[in-house]
Amino acid sequence: MSDSGITGYTTVRGEHRHETEVRRSRFVAVVRRADTEDGARQLVTDLRREFHDARHHFSAFVLGPDRSIQRANDDGEPSGTAGAPMLDAILKRVTTGGATDLSDLAVVVVRYFGGVLLGAGGLVRAYSDAVSQALDAAPTVQRRLLQQLTVPVAHADAGRVENDLRAAGTGILGTDYLADRALIQVAVPAGEASVSDFTARLASLTAGQSGAELQDLKWVDCD
Repeated sequence: MSDSGITGYTTVRGEHRHETEVRRSRFVAVVRRADTEDGARQLVTDLRREFHDARHHFSAFVLGPDRSIQRANDDGEPSGTAGAPMLDAILKRVTTGGATDLSDLAVVVVRYFGGVLLGAGGLVRAYSDAVSQALDAAPTVQRRLLQQLTVPVAHADAGRVENDLRAAGTGILGTDYLADRALIQVAVPAGEASVSDFTARLASLTAGQSGAELQDLKWVDCD
């Protein structure tokens, strides 16, 4: 179990772009998956280089399974009119099953001013809508915290046990063959209940001959 007690959340796949126009101002919103603050800030750097002639490059990012890292930047617009509504659009985004758990992504909105002032309210709507529409176009993926375990078995039993575990829906990561035994690497949802269920199923499949050794917890993308 993670320190926060969270065992799953939603993120985006890759990078996605969406362009809108509001009263002749052009808004280019770019969403990119990011696992670190450096990775999130790299998106800003990349887009400042690509859109070097734009007046503003506004940014917001959310990181971590518990969304503990949240940043926003107004880049010269009146305080609270750009970065904050962009961040809010991420935090309030409803994902699979009605959750609001979107994380590990950065968003940058590049603006080309069209000569018409939008006012504070207009700016808030424009940046929020730009991010929301970019997120509409971005495929998502579920991240799950899995408990990795090692199951030692005799060479002669490895194929059968692996097949039986796979047929029961257990995630098989691979099998290592040592001189005296085989080690089947598996992954189950994090949590005492899931591990207990797995060990009970393993005991049944092997007539109590094989146990399971806990390894690391690991976040993985689940289709």
